[in-house]
Amino acid sequence: MRLPLFPLQSVFFPGETVPLHIFEERYKQLINDCRKEAITFGIPVFINDTLSYGTEVQLAEVVTTYDNGEMDVVCVARQVFKIRSFENQMEGKLYAGGDVDFLDMESSADENLRAEVLAKVEELYELMDVPFTQISPKQFSSYSLAHKMGLSFEQEYELLQISNETDRLLFIKNHLESTTAILNQVNHTKTVIEMNGHFKNFDPLDFQDFKI
Repeated sequence: MRLPLFPLQSVFFPGETVPLHIFEERYKQLINDCRKEAITFGIPVFINDTLSYGTEVQLAEVVTTYDNGEMDVVCVARQVFKIRSFENQMEGKLYAGGDVDFLDMESSADENLRAEVLAKVEELYELMDVPFTQISPKQFSSYSLAHKMGLSFEQEYELLQISNETDRLLFIKNHLESTTAILNQVNHTKTVIEMNGHFKNFDPLDFQDFKI
């Protein structure tokens, strides 16, 4: 499929709301074309000087149009794609475009795994002393809190490329397990430091069976 392309150094997941401030002439033209022709466009992720994967988005609302033509818009992310070709300007347009292949995404996964990952997310929030809003495992997916569990930009990009929901959840689970282990160690170290200089209750040792 051929899509207009708007490269950004950001990762957007399917179903996510995407707010954008439009100020370049080429992207003003793109948004106006989306309004007139009801077309979608792609946001390929610019990472390590490459453009390989991205997300198709659909314009949902033009929130504000400024006197100079700049706009605040809201889009909704739809499908993940891999770029097959890229050109800096589509024919007769100011903006870029290219041919893409959409990934065949699998969204089903075991509910027990969803619940397990969700519990790990809640544990992370508790360790960080951040309020956590309860989510039903049936409503939870790998994309639900993808931007809110401490993934790096590179990890988010890796997650975007995984087409199977079970594999995405396992990827997140591994990240959460390593992150919570580090935070637990940090909190333990903090407690030890805070205890230094305080009176402590030591465990009385039994020396009856002591040998040298």
